[in-house]
Amino acid sequence: MSNIRIAFKVHGTVQGVGFRDFTQKCAKLDEVKGWVRNTTCGRVEGEAQGSDEKVKKFLQRIDKGPSMAHVVKLEKYTLDVLEGEEGFTVMRTAESMFKPGN
Repeated sequence: MSNIRIAFKVHGTVQGVGFRDFTQKCAKLDEVKGWVRNTTCGRVEGEAQGSDEKVKKFLQRIDKGPSMAHVVKLEKYTLDVLEGEEGFTVMRTAESMFKPGN
């Protein structure tokens, strides 16, 4: 079974509602590796890696978000798989890695 890696960015009411912790719980549930963080532009973004099926399930979960969140858009694009990644980390708030204007 081959692995895939995606970058994701979540738009909507996604900060201050437990979204990063929710995302980390989903990753653990779906056995997905990677990371998540808030961005300075008010979004949540990260990377997720695992089997195609597990990453799809993970994306479905975060597209719904925790009960206090309101997701309006989930952007994603494919990345190269990273070897030897462990766990799923909540990282510190930073500038978005997505291109400006997104």
